Amino acid sequence: MTEETGDAENRLARIERLLASRERDLVPAWQRATRGEPRWAVTAAILVAVALQLMLPHRLALQPFWALPVLELVLLAGLIAANPRRVEPRTRRLRWLGLSLICVISLANGLAAIRLVADLVSGTAGADAVPLLLTGGGIWLTNVIVFALWYWEWDRGGPMARALGRQQHADFLFVQMQSPETAPPDWEPAFLDYLYLSFTNSTAFSPTDVMPLSRWAKMLMMLQSSVSLVTVVLVVARAVNILK
Repeated sequence: MTEETGDAENRLARIERLLASRERDLVPAWQRATRGEPRWAVTAAILVAVALQLMLPHRLALQPFWALPVLELVLLAGLIAANPRRVEPRTRRLRWLGLSLICVISLANGLAAIRLVADLVSGTAGADAVPLLLTGGGIWLTNVIVFALWYWEWDRGGPMARALGRQQHADFLFVQMQSPETAPPDWEPAFLDYLYLSFTNSTAFSPTDVMPLSRWAKMLMMLQSSVSLVTVVLVVARAVNILK
């Protein structure tokens, strides 16, 4: 009786392995439960954003100028302590901690952009083109990182929900989703894919090879293009006027 039970359990285990293998063959990685993506890319991008904020003229930042960057580093440290290597679903509080971090970065960069535009309109941005271009470039690049974080955090419920494979309807349609034969079987969107999406949207002011599907994704991309266009046009126009 024991031997028969053992044989049945072994057969059941083999069947389960076959079914799991069959599921991996039929269902793409971005639609099934997988391991969380490595944290290093998003951590590096956030550190770059913090460094860019600290290098901006202090008049553009909320005073004291170091307050928001320090808060960002504290929130980032909390996320790394909870999930040091991968962005894995553990507690709901981690998602709110991540959203709070992105909100603080957005607030700091949005305030800097508003104050820079006000200086440009009033003519008090300075008479040197090089610092102006560097300041505008820093705000523009931080804006790229900010929107990449928002895309990454909201697409199909965020990185933790994507790791669980909960939502099957994507907010952004990547080429690999349309043509799975062009990518490895375990491909799924990671932060660098959303960073590329944000960069191309800020330079082309329109979608390139990644299409927004949901309404919030379209509105967010439209907002990013508008902010990028205003920043680039005003900064470049003022710099050209100074050089003349």
